[in-house]
Amino acid sequence: MKDESNGYEAIADRFILERAKSNIGIATVQAWAKTFQKQGSILDLGCGNGIPISQIFVELGFDVYGVDASAVMVSAFCQNFPQTQVRCEAVENSRFFDREFDGVIAWGLMFLLPAETQLLLIQKVAKALVPGGRFLFTSPYQICEWKDTLSGLISCSLGADGYKLALSTVGMGLLAEYSDEGENYYYDAIKL
Repeated sequence: MKDESNGYEAIADRFILERAKSNIGIATVQAWAKTFQKQGSILDLGCGNGIPISQIFVELGFDVYGVDASAVMVSAFCQNFPQTQVRCEAVENSRFFDREFDGVIAWGLMFLLPAETQLLLIQKVAKALVPGGRFLFTSPYQICEWKDTLSGLISCSLGADGYKLALSTVGMGLLAEYSDEGENYYYDAIKL
């Protein structure tokens, strides 16, 4: 049976502890959250236990939804944010709560997925965004493969040109690319 959590179910407790020690990406995501004119709805894909990414949006008053394929992570998310909706399912199989969102974030998720699944996810996100909705995700700017340090599984990046093409194919445009203090590379896209 395929592990839909990409190895993160087995290391969930370790991941939660490690992520709690790190502030990497928080300032970048906070700045992105402030670009929204209204405090709308945000979908956090690969939300984990919700700390710190979902927490940022909850604290700013957004209507937050989470999806993660690890039951341990989702259980921790429910404990951290009991009033927030979360589903335990693989993002590629999720129906995204059968609704649209002002923003979708996938911090530390895209590159864990096979290339074809990343392309499928970009299509699904485009359909789930309202016109003018934004999609922020992280993945290296170069085309590459490597072994994920936590799960030990192979990760891959489509590279900046690959992501730009995938986004444009589904009616999205890339607003900006940037990196944070942890050298995470961000793609900030908008539904046209």
